[in-house]
Amino acid sequence: MGGARTLVAGVDSSTQSTKIVVCDAETGDVLRAGRAPHPDGTEIDPRSWWAAYEQASAGLLDGVAAIGIAGQQQGMVCLDEAGEVLRPAILWNDTRSANAAVDLTAEFGGPKAWADAVGLVPVASFTVTKLRWFSRAEPALADRTSMVLLPHDWLTHRLRADGGEPTTDRGEASGTGYWSPAAGAYRQDLVRLAFGRDVALPRVAGPAEVVGETASGALLSAGTGDTMGGALGVGLRPGDVVVSLGTSGCVYGLSDVPTADASGLVAGYADATGRFLPLVCTLNAARVLVTVADLLGRSLAGLDELALSAQPGAGGLTLLPYLDGERTPNLPDARGLLAGLTRANASAANLARAAVEGMLGGIADALHALRAQDVPVDRVLLIGGAARSRAVRAVAPALFGAPVSVPRPAEYVALGAARQAAWALSGEAEPPPWPVAAEDVTAAADTPEVYERYVTVRQQALPLLT
Repeated sequence: MGGARTLVAGVDSSTQSTKIVVCDAETGDVLRAGRAPHPDGTEIDPRSWWAAYEQASAGLLDGVAAIGIAGQQQGMVCLDEAGEVLRPAILWNDTRSANAAVDLTAEFGGPKAWADAVGLVPVASFTVTKLRWFSRAEPALADRTSMVLLPHDWLTHRLRADGGEPTTDRGEASGTGYWSPAAGAYRQDLVRLAFGRDVALPRVAGPAEVVGETASGALLSAGTGDTMGGALGVGLRPGDVVVSLGTSGCVYGLSDVPTADASGLVAGYADATGRFLPLVCTLNAARVLVTVADLLGRSLAGLDELALSAQPGAGGLTLLPYLDGERTPNLPDARGLLAGLTRANASAANLARAAVEGMLGGIADALHALRAQDVPVDRVLLIGGAARSRAVRAVAPALFGAPVSVPRPAEYVALGAARQAAWALSGEAEPPPWPVAAEDVTAAADTPEVYERYVTVRQQALPLLT
């Protein structure tokens, strides 16, 4: 008969909700789970995250020895001298700082200067651009700002019952635009450029550091950003690349060296283990399938059936899936384009197939952007809602040019936060080796020409899309 389990908890404080899992620290088995919604919007009072945490964790954390939080990245939480929240947090998906991103890029010497300094080129999502917008649009509140945190930083500090300074981790800090993954340090000159003066920032804790205790005596790990939490949750190894197919697409892999992509396609993040996590984001993923399914009057399962009934290549039909503009490539004002339509290939089945191939063509572009930064792509881990599609699984290996595995559905961000908590609790050199069950996917057909045609159509359409 075994001894008592050691319990750890992981919190995923995402844009939409708080999700909590309680796990066995040794095996990663999920023993309890809870969740609570967040208000909608791109500007949110951080206290609503705390309320959701309390609701999701009610009766859940008894006996938990350590807690980790992974949160939505790049949100700006401004505190006054007393540590009180000054204004609602501006989230990653708020675009009001788009002009600030353009200005800051030019003021610091252009995209290459930014990529060399902090591994990324400013866009509206990054915190550094929100600082510039805030300083110009709300100068009275900006003048009262004493410290700037990110969402997981604020939640971790709110949980900390034993005092101490606010902390963050290198993964979270790497999405701000004012912390250098290569140097492992804040760039205060970029803070001053954006905000007009210095402002206090959280200390960057080590990957396995214990940063405090809760009122119940549970240890607090450093926490991290949600992407870095997801990487920990799926057990990402060098050579693995995650393709997350949610509403948008997120593609990231491990690297032993920092990246600096002046094109801005690859954001040179750090991960939560001491390595680096180059990432590419596309705006159009599962929403492409939903849109075409609605157009055809089919369910997503019905779209799957149609797509699988068509021949690879969709009879020459190609869909550029830029339905909401695109970020990879950087075409914010682009629109979708259907090319190669003839009377012979004008069928519902071919359109369904073109939707799947087009969506995955956009993801293949992201994978090529990673490869251009010398990020190895030996295996793709396919996660997210669209990973359940049989058609997506059939097409992905050929378009990606790499073996594809589909991990079992799970709350990987929360699991990663729990795994980090178990790591901090153990004091070991590496995170505990929690197993992740995954199914290897076999391509239905070898269709390299599909991506080649996709690239040709994209290149020919570029004058129309800009």
